[in-house]
Amino acid sequence: MNADELRWFAALAEREHMTSVARELHISQPALSRAITRLEQQLGVPLFDRRGRVLHLNHHGRRYLPYARRALEQLDAGAAALADVADAEHGEVRLWFSHTLGSWLVPALVGAYRDAHPAVRFRLTQRGTVGLIGAFDDGAADVILMGPRPAARSHLAWHHLITEPVLLAVPPHHRLATRKSVKLEEIADEPFIAMAPGNALRRLADDLCRAAGFEPRIAFEGDEIATLRGLIAAGLGVGLVTPQRVAAEAVQTATPHLRVRDDGCERPLGLVWDPERPATPVVAAFRDFVVEHGRALATAL
Repeated sequence: MNADELRWFAALAEREHMTSVARELHISQPALSRAITRLEQQLGVPLFDRRGRVLHLNHHGRRYLPYARRALEQLDAGAAALADVADAEHGEVRLWFSHTLGSWLVPALVGAYRDAHPAVRFRLTQRGTVGLIGAFDDGAADVILMGPRPAARSHLAWHHLITEPVLLAVPPHHRLATRKSVKLEEIADEPFIAMAPGNALRRLADDLCRAAGFEPRIAFEGDEIATLRGLIAAGLGVGLVTPQRVAAEAVQTATPHLRVRDDGCERPLGLVWDPERPATPVVAAFRDFVVEHGRALATAL
């Protein structure tokens, strides 16, 4: 059986008149009759009782009709889904991103894109850095915003957006609070408020401290930069964080941020995708938008 036979059967089950249904479907009456006969032969039972040109759906046909309708609904839904995927103005982008980008970079890029393409849908997923790249393995992500560039998957494409400084946040009344800059060796004995293991910012912080000659003494680990800043503002320790870009967060924490003079105290951010996977038109359009406009949007924040 094929979709046309199911569709013609459903129409005939509703009208029960071969001539009128053939006219509505723009096919010949013999073609419609042969299609219904083929369907009945494949099913092994008659679906109609025939009285001349008038047919009556029998008990076999009444039992089969709801299954045929459901099958047609699924076929139509599948066709609509493929049409949606092929439409750059109405498809879906599955965007994954690291925790530290959810409050500023993701809203800026997605918001700007949707201003121009309001019907495009985004499925957003936030993860630690370790859990991001694996999303390409099972096809869960179309594009990823993260930093730094993933080293383990050399085939992945990377477009650099910005490089942001990593700063030292200290409590408001800390001995260094009035300073503009600092060397990490000056806070070797301080308790550290840090991102959880597996986060790229945590790895960078650990590496920088080791390069400065000490292992950081971790007092608290978290997944959100805002949480770290709040704990630092409460006097529980110091920490390496990214710049504040959300005005409400800056007001709530009022934590001094010092420039770190150690080499490498910065984080490149960019867009990652798998060039070996074909992109749908909507994904390709969003990716091209970020490549063309992402740097300007990121630096404006």
